[in-house]
Amino acid sequence: MIRLATPADLDAVVALHTEARASYYRGHLPDAAFLGPEEVARSRAGWAAAVGRGAVLCAERDGEVAGVAAYGERDGLMRLTQLHVLPARWRAGVGTALHTACTDAWRAAGVTEARLEVFEKNERAQAFYAAHGWSPDPENPRDGDHLVLRLTLAPQTE
Repeated sequence: MIRLATPADLDAVVALHTEARASYYRGHLPDAAFLGPEEVARSRAGWAAAVGRGAVLCAERDGEVAGVAAYGERDGLMRLTQLHVLPARWRAGVGTALHTACTDAWRAAGVTEARLEVFEKNERAQAFYAAHGWSPDPENPRDGDHLVLRLTLAPQTE
């Protein structure tokens, strides 16, 4: 089930985000950059604000938050800012369900293009996004150690 996150989900969302980030940052960045108390507190504040704006989707499986996605408009462009799945739930359709919920909402809002950033060493995520139609943004292919990807959406059909 995909649903809007509520403040009651915040602990689960932050824990999921922290675990997912560790899966792709470990060995590439110092642990403090993704597991340190200051970073976890920064992450919690960001998620709390996003949940408060109604900008976070949760995927629930077997009574737990198994995945989370956040998106919003910035600089006139729709951006998928977060999409994380519990590593124990990888390859079970959770990410695809969240991605579909995002693109359905974008199409319903008349969005025709979206952007995201993915850590350059996170090849698993890059393969996921490529399989879902994302490609390198030719106008802005990188932002630091992240690749910038673009998705062109076909208009919503009735």
